[in-house]
Amino acid sequence: MGKGRYLFTSESVTEGHPDKICDQISDAILDNLIEQDEHAHVAVEALATTGLVVVAGEVTTKGYADIEGIVRRVIAEIGYDKPEYHFDSEGCGVLVSIHSQAPDIAMGVREDDLENIGAGDQGIMFGYACRETPELMPLPISLAHKLAYGMAQARKTKSIPYLRPDGKTQVTVEYDEDGKPLRVTTVVIAAQHEEQWGGKRITPEKIREDLTEKLIKPVLGRYFTEETEVVVNGTGRFVLGGPAADTGMTGRKVIVDTYGGVCGHGGGCFSGKDPTKVDRSASYMARYIAKNIVAAGLAERCEVQLAYVIGRAEPVSIFINTFGTGKIEERKLLELVKRNFRLKVGQIIADLKLRRPIYRKTACYGHFGREEPQFSWERTDKAELLRRQAGI
Repeated sequence: MGKGRYLFTSESVTEGHPDKICDQISDAILDNLIEQDEHAHVAVEALATTGLVVVAGEVTTKGYADIEGIVRRVIAEIGYDKPEYHFDSEGCGVLVSIHSQAPDIAMGVREDDLENIGAGDQGIMFGYACRETPELMPLPISLAHKLAYGMAQARKTKSIPYLRPDGKTQVTVEYDEDGKPLRVTTVVIAAQHEEQWGGKRITPEKIREDLTEKLIKPVLGRYFTEETEVVVNGTGRFVLGGPAADTGMTGRKVIVDTYGGVCGHGGGCFSGKDPTKVDRSASYMARYIAKNIVAAGLAERCEVQLAYVIGRAEPVSIFINTFGTGKIEERKLLELVKRNFRLKVGQIIADLKLRRPIYRKTACYGHFGREEPQFSWERTDKAELLRRQAGI
């Protein structure tokens, strides 16, 4: 960034957003299969529209998944359980087209030798960390996720009972000349809602007041000021939502899933892919590396890029960028990374314990910055070792 203050914006979506419905379906299928067969090879995608879900992809496994049953369960758990939504768990159709993994891909992924499991695809993956939040995530995406999660909880606990499942959040943060967050200038929320509740029409003013007092102010805390602009449902109405209003697909929220746009992105999505797919596993490892570097105090900001070739175990390149905030040379930082992090595909799977049914949990509210048992890549267990070896 150049000198002077600047604004940066990130967005998130609720679990009832059409694209996130599809991400959850894909990861629920993956979880079901990997629980039965930890070596299952899975690449499953979903499409959701008015009254219909289509599931397609490639699966090679010893297990069996009741795809239709999983789809209906996920939709019901999200909250699409009423016919008036024009998309619900009981009434929607489910079409399935699943076939086995292509042999030309399968031959590169050797399951008999951990050290030589090849990448399930070529590609580039990025990880990032910074000191803007306790979880070492950028502030805009962190706040956007918390608002989106809060909307879902307000609906489920009925603290704002007229909310429906679909929703989006957007947060704009003002930064000072040194890149430190100062305040939130704008919050934009799209909140699907009922026409009426308790015999009264739900007005735009009512939604804005409830969301501001019960959600926005508590989540933003000191970053909310008298000048913060709050925009709720820009057209004034959001009754028809979900797949009935906007077709959803797996993998269309990759910036929401990662860092809100503050760093590079390889383009590959995560959901529905088993960990031999480096789009997922190497992205998790890149975050693990970047977070430990920042936690160790070796940089204020850190971006890590990894690149792989299909069928090859080791990365073809590793790139580290500390944006001028590093305490040691990036060349030496790269040496520390190579010394302390195992980067073969099979090693990543083993070290991050990725052959577990943990993936449905990751499909909403971000894959990073969450201090929960499933998110093994969020550990900072190597920070002290890196600090000591760096001599800082």
